[in-house]
Amino acid sequence: MQCTVRHFLHNGIPAKNFAGLMELYECNYIRLRNLLPDVEVMPDAVISRVDGMLDLHLRVIERCRFTTTLNLTYVFHDREGDFPAPDMQVRLYHDAQVGEVISCGRRRGERHAVYNRMFHTYSIEQKWRMNRFLQKWLGYCLLQGHRFIPGRVVLPTQEFASESQETMLSVES
Repeated sequence: MQCTVRHFLHNGIPAKNFAGLMELYECNYIRLRNLLPDVEVMPDAVISRVDGMLDLHLRVIERCRFTTTLNLTYVFHDREGDFPAPDMQVRLYHDAQVGEVISCGRRRGERHAVYNRMFHTYSIEQKWRMNRFLQKWLGYCLLQGHRFIPGRVVLPTQEFASESQETMLSVES
């Protein structure tokens, strides 16, 4: 399943209706599979590192037969320490080939975005907005050269190790 430049430049997704939401889910799945082609064999925590760009952190939260739940984020540093943003949790439905934002938030910062589909009911317009953000962000990450490819996984330096997680692995692009 390849995502061409046409997918990155495609702006014809119907706005804020059910058909548009389903198209976003499909596009997000394609982009996530291009970012992470072998999700089945990927370690549970990896970092994609591209020269001159922010590191993209990926954590596999849950692996099931028909679904995989991922966490994608950048890690920012400020005077209080590290914090993830946008800190998105995405579920891939492999049988339907769709990807949906489950939650998104920032733990610290002036703007605290909170979205959690598991605990709140959202309108189609709100779901569309959040999944459209994911679509744009994934396109941006792919254009920067981010990829999580198992054959290129190496151990990270100590500065990238997270205290709250097990040892993270790094993917250099």
